[in-house]
Amino acid sequence: MGSTFYPELVLLLRKAGCTFVRQGKGSHEIWYSPITHKNISVPFTIQSKPTANAILKQAGISEKL
Repeated sequence: MGSTFYPELVLLLRKAGCTFVRQGKGSHEIWYSPITHKNISVPFTIQSKPTANAILKQAGISEKL
């Protein structure tokens, strides 16, 4: 298994004020974005940079990995 983008993604989410809500199903976590006022699903096994950037976009964060 290759490296994951999870640690970098979590740093950007926390920097933007997002908070961990709960553990989701399987390898997913649920995070809340105060920017969009929505919950987003974040897999901790994420290995795709485009997917990580899509999660940041869902959270309303313009920064990219």
